[in-house]
Amino acid sequence: MDTIRQGTSSADYRLEDSLVIATHNHGKLREIRELIGARIPDIQAAGDLGLDDPEETGTTFEENAALKALAAAKATGLPALADDSGLAVEALGGDPGIYSARWAENENGSRDFDYGMRLIWEKLKDEDNRRAKFVSVLALAFPDGEVFYTEGTVEGEIVWPPRGKNGFGYDPIFQPDGETRTFGEMDADEKHGLSHRAKALREFAARWCNS
Repeated sequence: MDTIRQGTSSADYRLEDSLVIATHNHGKLREIRELIGARIPDIQAAGDLGLDDPEETGTTFEENAALKALAAAKATGLPALADDSGLAVEALGGDPGIYSARWAENENGSRDFDYGMRLIWEKLKDEDNRRAKFVSVLALAFPDGEVFYTEGTVEGEIVWPPRGKNGFGYDPIFQPDGETRTFGEMDADEKHGLSHRAKALREFAARWCNS
């Protein structure tokens, strides 16, 4: 397995070779592998390569995705794909948005999305407007510094109490438009047909995974 190759650029690289997924989130990694793994067999995770998560100092999904992808690409010499995604709730002014993972952090720094879902509901329960959307921005970075983006969104509403044990993150409180179940109640194939990340990955695959 070719894990280090210096000088790789967008001009001379075919993504059928190797791709680093710049995430330590097992849920995201699983979804990405399920959706594009057949087209890029050599997918390597940042955690397996010993890469640290860079600090997410950006103010947009695009900026944070690029930070993560560029750090992994420059460290490995391979193209790297990063996802920055979150739940944006209308009545909360778009929060938690880019801070979705941080809203689920306990005092000790560990992430507990049961806590994060309760926090959202405490802020939202007296509001009539329950509209929300999931946003996913993918950044594909090359070691020469080039970055390319794709984006996917899915509209829906917040429900309470949480429903379903599938998926991850805020899936059990998000019911997409036109559905009677939350993402937490759907199996992987059903969610992949609707989700924000799946939409962004389909656009990514159409652009970068075709011969």
